[in-house]
Amino acid sequence: MKLHTLKPSRGSKNREKRIGRGEGSGHGGTATRGMNGAGSRSGYSHKIGFEGGQMPIQRRLPKFGFKNPNRVEYKAVNLSSLQALSDKAGVTDISIDTLIENGFISKSDMVKVLGNGELKAKLNVTANAFSKSAIAKIEAAQGSVKII
Repeated sequence: MKLHTLKPSRGSKNREKRIGRGEGSGHGGTATRGMNGAGSRSGYSHKIGFEGGQMPIQRRLPKFGFKNPNRVEYKAVNLSSLQALSDKAGVTDISIDTLIENGFISKSDMVKVLGNGELKAKLNVTANAFSKSAIAKIEAAQGSVKII
């Protein structure tokens, strides 16, 4: 194999379709725009979703679903993360401010502590919400739980 013998693999390169360049090209005459109507003329632009008069898909399909405007979105923090924070920084009182300082959450987040992982340290945890398993594990390690 030499540089002058290199070429793209067969079928990987397609020639540009040159539209409206004479009858011999196969795309002359109407230039693939059809016979009459707005779409055949210059300056034509259709509305988003317009399907040529056919019932558009957003009207053919039914509405579904519901977005609850009162939903409260929590940022999940596991007990394994709290244990790692306790090991690294030697923290025993974990509050929302502590989690913000250590990059677990941002200022606007609400926190829910989940029970994934083991907890060996005695921690006093303050958060917006707790799962039942998290409360059980924290209290089993002689820690305390405070809900804001």
